Amino acid sequence: MPGLLLCEPTELYNILNQATKLSRLTEPNYLCLFDVRSKWEYDESHVITALRVKKKNNEYLLPESVDLECVKYCVVYDNNTSTLEVLLKDDDDDSDSDSAGKDVVPGAAIEYGRILTRLTRHPVYILKGGYERFSGTYHFLRTQKIIWMPQELDAFQPYPIEIMPGEVFLGNFSQACDPKIQKDLKIKAHVNVSMDTGPFFAGDPDRLLHIRIEDAPEAQILPFLRHVCHFIEVLGLCQEMQKQHVSKSGIGESAAGMGEDYPWRFRHKHHGSALLIFSAAQRRVLKSLAGGHFVGGGSQCVYPGLSGRRPLLPESL
Repeated sequence: MPGLLLCEPTELYNILNQATKLSRLTEPNYLCLFDVRSKWEYDESHVITALRVKKKNNEYLLPESVDLECVKYCVVYDNNTSTLEVLLKDDDDDSDSDSAGKDVVPGAAIEYGRILTRLTRHPVYILKGGYERFSGTYHFLRTQKIIWMPQELDAFQPYPIEIMPGEVFLGNFSQACDPKIQKDLKIKAHVNVSMDTGPFFAGDPDRLLHIRIEDAPEAQILPFLRHVCHFIEVLGLCQEMQKQHVSKSGIGESAAGMGEDYPWRFRHKHHGSALLIFSAAQRRVLKSLAGGHFVGGGSQCVYPGLSGRRPLLPESL
């Protein structure tokens, strides 16, 4: 029987924003996101596509018309659960013993997650920090919408994939040119490694690094890597900016930590972002060069900051 695992907010963000030609949220067996908060909290706002978990006779009800055994990602969140450890509830405040009179009480998300583990083939994920933490970081993924029509999911425009929380993102060129994404992610600089020219930061060398390389297998990006790394490092050290990596087609396996000089040490802050745009051919080159510093989907995925555990980055990124 699969167990429970904690899911970092950045992991849920990436799951929600995974796409091929269309958002993967259109796939019925891709994600089931469950909200175990109260009805009024759910109605006030919730994460996009989340289903409210209902109770009857003080028992949680299972979702109808969902084959949980076939669902790849089952994610449960409450208000602010941050650990899989259960809580101790005092039954007698006058007790002198530290353990006497206390009952083990799992949080709502954990309680419901345990029920789901009996019905799924994959682990059930508990959102770390719950809705409070996720909505505080990704406010643009909140909604009051309850019913999503298939055509609405088809039209959903995903955000760039987050490679390093609050620091590094990977998207496609259309995302790099989207004013709403620029605003929501507070993008303050671009690094463009392609022949395409974006509309932002033109003529500002402090906020735009444009390395023009043809989209061809024989094109060489290696001579420019140190320049790219230095530009991003200067942004991080001097302006406390995030970095956003964007590829031509948005395939996450193109994102690579470029050697030991790559600045993974920055904290999760929303001061601004730099945008790195790679052509399809250059992504293949980066993947071959990355080695142990490879970041993205696939079996060699490395994700700094998650204690060595592979993050929930869908393999087709």
